[in-house]
Amino acid sequence: MAQKRDYYEVLGVQKTASADEIKSAYRKLAMKWHPDRWVSGTDAEKKTAEENFKEAAEAYSVLSDPDKRARYDQFGFAGTESMGGGAGGFQDFDLNDILRQVFGEGGFSFGGGFGDIFGRFTGGGDSSSATRQSRGRDIRTSVRLTLEEIATGCTKEVSIERNRPCPDCGGKGARSSSDIKTCPSCNGSGYTQQVVNSLFGRTVTRSVCSRCGGEGSIISNPCRRCNGTGLERKRETVKVTIPAGVEDGMQIKITGEGHSAMRGGTNGDLLLVINEIPHATLRRDGQNLFYTKIISVMDAMLGCEISVPCLDGNYKVKIDPGTQSGAVVKLRNKGLPAIKGYGSGTGDLYVKILVWIPHRLSKNEKDQLEAMKYSNSFTPDPTREDKAIFDKEKNIF
Repeated sequence: MAQKRDYYEVLGVQKTASADEIKSAYRKLAMKWHPDRWVSGTDAEKKTAEENFKEAAEAYSVLSDPDKRARYDQFGFAGTESMGGGAGGFQDFDLNDILRQVFGEGGFSFGGGFGDIFGRFTGGGDSSSATRQSRGRDIRTSVRLTLEEIATGCTKEVSIERNRPCPDCGGKGARSSSDIKTCPSCNGSGYTQQVVNSLFGRTVTRSVCSRCGGEGSIISNPCRRCNGTGLERKRETVKVTIPAGVEDGMQIKITGEGHSAMRGGTNGDLLLVINEIPHATLRRDGQNLFYTKIISVMDAMLGCEISVPCLDGNYKVKIDPGTQSGAVVKLRNKGLPAIKGYGSGTGDLYVKILVWIPHRLSKNEKDQLEAMKYSNSFTPDPTREDKAIFDKEKNIF
């Protein structure tokens, strides 16, 4: 057997480390060596990850307990043997308890929770969730929205297929309540527990009861319509309220509108993904909208009035005489509202003016323009009011 490493060395902390430092160090190692991070690795890498994870858990089980730590500091591994574990104080060690202390009741996972980790190391199943109420699966679907609908918010009807409680048994899975008995193998807990001698001493293992499948109960006379599942597949229409300001790809959760769970458990959720329909003339960037308007050279010189399509109707906008191509006019608060809880206010609509220069002229038009060609009004002069425009364009090069 390989030489055991010092527990402080395993966690990478000093002997003077505080309880919080020890907890933080173990948390980082648990995240690093979690087996789900190494599912695509080689067999050797998977084995190394499992061993390192166990080693870190063993070190934390001793150093996080003031009494065990004191004995370890004084007597080393010999002190841990007096704690009752032939392999260094690891007797009756429940990995779930350690993970729950560090990560909370919700645990942590990359593909599973406490039970997933526990089952991977000890051959057991889900120890912590077996007695919890079952939960139905979530349903993910999409809904298409126009910019106009996004601007004001709307109500949509979504058609989905989902599991619903069987009408004959009311979701119980049995013909009557008297047909549901407490499982004699697990006494209704949903899991069995035993102590197993392993490389690290005696380990408490919990596994899902094979007789009741973790339900804690057995149906002696199942419902014929649903075959004891308590569920029936149905296509139903759900009305959902879409808040104003949502964006393409955003996901909205409608609690309890997913699949029903077996035998009266908690419903899953409906996850609604937003698909934004591109607007014919407006382009969106966050809360702001953008529109491009092409005007004639005469309108640019003389000034004009243009119509701008906004989400709440068309608006008249005055274009001043002498407007240059590329000029931008801002219409305040004509954009999109911020989605509730993710900002404030309303965006703006930016109108970019492009001046169209004709490609061909008649002889009469050409003669008239030639007559004005050398007029002061048609001669560029960087020293006049357009100086800022000339400077800006010059800096581009």
